Amino acid sequence: MTLPNSAEPAALRVLLVDDGAHRVGQIQDELAQQGHVVVGVVDSAVALHDAVLRLRPDVVIVDADSPSRDTLEHLATLSAQLPRPVVVFAEDEADDPMRRAMAAGVSAYVVAGLQARRIAPVLRVAIARFEQEALLRRQLLEAQAALGARKQVERAKGILMRTRGIGEDEAYKLLRKLAMDRGSKLEQVADQVIAAADLLAPPG
Repeated sequence: MTLPNSAEPAALRVLLVDDGAHRVGQIQDELAQQGHVVVGVVDSAVALHDAVLRLRPDVVIVDADSPSRDTLEHLATLSAQLPRPVVVFAEDEADDPMRRAMAAGVSAYVVAGLQARRIAPVLRVAIARFEQEALLRRQLLEAQAALGARKQVERAKGILMRTRGIGEDEAYKLLRKLAMDRGSKLEQVADQVIAAADLLAPPG
């Protein structure tokens, strides 16, 4: 998903979720005045995933007295499968629902006193936080992938050292040469060496 420039929130496509507070009409009117486009309104968390999949909103806004467990479960699923910024406007000041909402992937949780003037800055904060967390997730995945690739290269080096009776530097140079000759990445050649060794290994 590509979000509009957060400095120009007028381009936002918003999906509203009525989770019992019944103020979505007020929110919808204010969003329209700010130039946003409300792409849909759902009154059941069960419909949330399908609505996001079909309507592709930039932001989801949940209006609740206190977000229900069912709503939070569906928001967690949404965060895992179709992530996007989620804002919850709630009246419940208790810590527990707020903590559960943040754990479910909510980007901004605003308690008490839904005010029209707060919607625009809250949306900007939610988008900024979502983008920052998405960047951190990408960096984590890249770091994990790099670590996995290094482990595969080390394993392949060990196989070559044992099967060819060569040292670690020679094994690494051989892997690099194979990668250059085949126009492949080093980790791809390492995977091939490991696969070949596994295939030729005696049963048991």
